[in-house]
Amino acid sequence: MQFGIFTVGDVTPDPTTGRAPTEHERIMAMVTIALKAEEVGLDVFATGEHHNPPFVPSSPTTMLGWIAARTERLLLSTATTLITTNDPVKIAEDFAMLQHLAGGRVDVMMGRGNTGPVYPWFGQDIRQGIPLAIENYALLHKLWREDVVDWEGRFRTPLQGFTSTPRPLDGVPPFVWHGSIRSPEIAEQAAYYGDGFFANNIFWPKEHFQRLISLYRERYAHYGHGSAEQAYVGLGGQVFMRRNSQDAVREFRPYFDNAPVYGHGPSLEEFTEQTPLTVGSPQEVIEKTLTFRESFGDYQRQLFLMDHAGLPLKTVLEQLDLLGEEVIPVLREEFAKGRPAGVPGGPTHADRVAAAERAAGDDDRAASAAFGARA
Repeated sequence: MQFGIFTVGDVTPDPTTGRAPTEHERIMAMVTIALKAEEVGLDVFATGEHHNPPFVPSSPTTMLGWIAARTERLLLSTATTLITTNDPVKIAEDFAMLQHLAGGRVDVMMGRGNTGPVYPWFGQDIRQGIPLAIENYALLHKLWREDVVDWEGRFRTPLQGFTSTPRPLDGVPPFVWHGSIRSPEIAEQAAYYGDGFFANNIFWPKEHFQRLISLYRERYAHYGHGSAEQAYVGLGGQVFMRRNSQDAVREFRPYFDNAPVYGHGPSLEEFTEQTPLTVGSPQEVIEKTLTFRESFGDYQRQLFLMDHAGLPLKTVLEQLDLLGEEVIPVLREEFAKGRPAGVPGGPTHADRVAAAERAAGDDDRAASAAFGARA
């Protein structure tokens, strides 16, 4: 199982001081956080994609390429790549290039984002969000798997004899997660292709996400990719820790109350009761995170949001120390207990290359057997 962090890259004033970081400070803080994630033993760093203030990560592959050059083991991902407003050709090229530079330590999470105005900024119609997601990904999937592509669809100019360059590393495209918080069509899309489904369950009660994940698992099996239990599921989460629970609640409350995404709404206590948000001791984070398997089954990736709402960089780095030293080792051990042998681990490039080689060998043996039978 893979553990990591994701960032939305918000530039938010610290409610305790009133000071907001500059865009440069925030960008460099995100890099520092990624390097710290590798240092403390996390598996994944993921960044969102936004094109509007107060967010800064408008070019995820640029940032991830810089981080790739300064890390050795960390898996680099997006927390959202806007499949609706980015050209699939450019996504294919950018992530294949990043894959080569990072030695395969790359995957990508497709999403539609949460900012309506981004659609006209990039020449698209928000009312076509789902059809855009479906058609654009169909093209991207094809571009990564066929050397020469002919294509005609509703939303972009046709392609004739087109080759996306560079080709995916080792002939194996980056693993794709389809992220959604509300759309069964996206769960269906992930299942159809045998890709991963990431339920960023940080805002709503678990019952909503149980329905989406169950649909994805059922349809994954329906399309013949494996059993429902073998489907690739990722989950979001939010934590803030101090060794003493009361200290954690007291320190985090002003950040929660003024956060741009959920401030001035439900109370901190209501939110922690109804969502995965955990504010307390490392042990409380462990206990609540372990309940996710009870709700959603065995899964492959757990990402935590830890650097939002104006939290100072120093505080975030302290959080990562606690996460890496006291929380993740216990979670790894506990999640491994009772995990069925047939449930896959988190996807890696090496594992996927090996699987492709096995599949090619099986095809060769089947072809030889068929030829021998005819002879």
